[in-house]
Amino acid sequence: MRKVSGLLLASERRAIAGLAGLYASRMLGLFMVLPVLALHAENLSGATPLLVGLALGIYGLTQAALQIPFGLVSDRIGRKPVIAFGLCLFMIGSLVAAQADSIAGIILGRCLQGSGAVAAAIMALLADQTREQVRTAAMATIGLSIGVAFAVAMVLGPLVSAHFGLTGVFWFTAGLSAVGLAVLWKLVPPAPRRSRHRDVGLDRGQLASILGRVDLWRMDVSIFSLHLILMAIFIAVPFRLVDAGIESAQHGWVYLGVMAAAFVAMVPLVIVAEKQRRMKTMCLGAIMAITLSLIGLAGFAEGLRGLLVWLLVFFTAFNLLEATLPSMLSKLAPAGAKGTAMGLYSTSQFLGAFLGGVLGGWLSQQWGLSAVFAGCAMLGGVWLVLMVGMAPPRHLSSEVVALDERHRDDALDTLMAKFADVAGVEDVMVVPEEQLAYLKVDRQHLDEQALAALVARGEKQDGV
Repeated sequence: MRKVSGLLLASERRAIAGLAGLYASRMLGLFMVLPVLALHAENLSGATPLLVGLALGIYGLTQAALQIPFGLVSDRIGRKPVIAFGLCLFMIGSLVAAQADSIAGIILGRCLQGSGAVAAAIMALLADQTREQVRTAAMATIGLSIGVAFAVAMVLGPLVSAHFGLTGVFWFTAGLSAVGLAVLWKLVPPAPRRSRHRDVGLDRGQLASILGRVDLWRMDVSIFSLHLILMAIFIAVPFRLVDAGIESAQHGWVYLGVMAAAFVAMVPLVIVAEKQRRMKTMCLGAIMAITLSLIGLAGFAEGLRGLLVWLLVFFTAFNLLEATLPSMLSKLAPAGAKGTAMGLYSTSQFLGAFLGGVLGGWLSQQWGLSAVFAGCAMLGGVWLVLMVGMAPPRHLSSEVVALDERHRDDALDTLMAKFADVAGVEDVMVVPEEQLAYLKVDRQHLDEQALAALVARGEKQDGV
């Protein structure tokens, strides 16, 4: 067996850099409004807390509804045309919101922004552009870019709005879309092929089996709850900062300090979760920390110091879950079904963002800012109860094995049985038309020599 080099090709580096930047700029545009919209709503006609919450979260509804259809269309007509169309929709939404003087116009603009649901198409294009053995690193780069985009948005949104108002934020996001179009056509190289990727894209034939998995449902519930809470609290957090004596123009620097400290605090926790195999413990601890921080924000944040401490606890736990939930999902998903599981997971995330904005706005309108935190704390308690019964995920990794001509003589059942007999191989899916075998393996017990002997002239390609 010959291992393929994991070094990136020049075309792969271009594709990863371009698509990661494209994804990050798009998410930056969506996130920049979070820390500023509630504060600027008083200048919008017809604004109520409920409608402000709807404006914050409405993008999640159109994202959830359209991301899978956009991905499927890209399989037929090509990735770049679909991504370009989505970026144009995002730009149109930004322009509509930039010129709006009412909350209804902002809601329409945010809805159009979300309708540019190109996440699945971007991931599929990245898979088209990269070999299996480097795809894990490519996907990790996309994930990192999203986290960076969120942190930058928390700083940039208040700074831009302080100088140019809410209108300036949306003009800025429209400009990001234009830059994204240029990056797509100039920097990202043409895809050498367009094919299905079972560890990236959604397979409709696997939906029923994935939906029937309780362990995967818990991951979907977790990302749903996490982003519901995140979106809801941004109805109230900006006003808490103002009440603590921080001018709105300075909020970005507060978020920067909190997010940086939270990232530093989160890193060792991720190491413990992964290296010491304490995923469940870290997950439950993070949910508990989020719930406690929300209780603190509801009534126990005395002055600026108390507010910052509870925000630090919240964002440390938030970052920990953002990093570990996808890893847990990858470990739990059956061989060859990670793409389908991730599609449902992402849909749950966007639905959570939508309902979080609506719930936060409604709670604020009915009972005030403290009710937003109290309501989210109750949700956190329910979430914790649902997750207590979770079995610790087995630390399995995905591997994709390229089959050679010799394997075509083996019957499918025979070939799957041969892979299953290798020590450490826990799950197998063989796809003859792709000439690939998708494996879930326990690296601590994997018999590398036996797998090498079975694959012979094939190539084992490492994944997550």
